[in-house]
Amino acid sequence: MSNKREIKLLRCKKGFTLIELMVVMIILGLLAALVVPRMFGRIGQAKGSAAHSQIELFGTALDSFRLDVGRYPTTAEGLAALITQVSGVDNWNGPYLKKIEIPLDPWNNPYIYESPGKNGDYDIYSYGADKAEGGEGENADIVSWK
Repeated sequence: MSNKREIKLLRCKKGFTLIELMVVMIILGLLAALVVPRMFGRIGQAKGSAAHSQIELFGTALDSFRLDVGRYPTTAEGLAALITQVSGVDNWNGPYLKKIEIPLDPWNNPYIYESPGKNGDYDIYSYGADKAEGGEGENADIVSWK
């Protein structure tokens, strides 16, 4: 009788075989191989969009600065003139940005500001992920004049 009980108990145990577990692991691996690269591609696009939006906000703040002061900050004064008043500047009515410090680009590098710029009254740009001039895709420069 005890043999019949043992056989019954063995049949009642539920679980997965090694082959079933391997099949599931292979399916999950294939799904990850298809989905993950697409997600990482969008991260680069999102960083580029964020940098472009930040440059647009700098542009709005610079225009407000110009309305109050009568000129854009010089290259030496930089974007910091949007947060703290530069000595010798009358009619400064800032801060023109809500932040207490100038934010970095999405790749943790400072934005580059030049005034007068080569492409307008001022140029603001980020070199992108490669931190070098030029590039394509995620490495492309994000600029204020395009």
